[in-house]
Amino acid sequence: MKPKVNDGSKVICQNKKAHFEYELGDRLEAGLILTGTEVKSLRLGKANLVDAFARIIQGEPYLFGAHISPYPQAHFGNHDPLRRRKMLLHKKEIKRLIGKTQEKGFSLIPLRLYFKNGLAKVEIALARGKKLHDKRQSMKEADSKRDLARAVREYNR
Repeated sequence: MKPKVNDGSKVICQNKKAHFEYELGDRLEAGLILTGTEVKSLRLGKANLVDAFARIIQGEPYLFGAHISPYPQAHFGNHDPLRRRKMLLHKKEIKRLIGKTQEKGFSLIPLRLYFKNGLAKVEIALARGKKLHDKRQSMKEADSKRDLARAVREYNR
């Protein structure tokens, strides 16, 4: 059973590594243009966003590196698992993303893939890569939060 998000959407997969590897900024919801076998495979939860990224080519946003496994019951006409997929965004959003991604260090990273009202959506974020010392700082903060929560639990027993 896949976890549900507060807005009533069914999450297919998440990019948990993105929170560790990048400083996340603005987030956007984008639709995806998919083939029939891709949708059926997504309904089975067969997707992976670990090495995925988005890029804007000739004014159109695309999702690269998102792995959607081939649908097992399709005998022919199955899709390429790593093909680039067009994302659906408003023109204003695309123009804003073009401006932001041309700044130094910003990239578009998909955070999660989900169904919302029966349509496949991807949540993308403007992100800047973290340096090694930033990652160490993030790990220290997470450890201290965990230790604090543990101490509070022990105190309340």
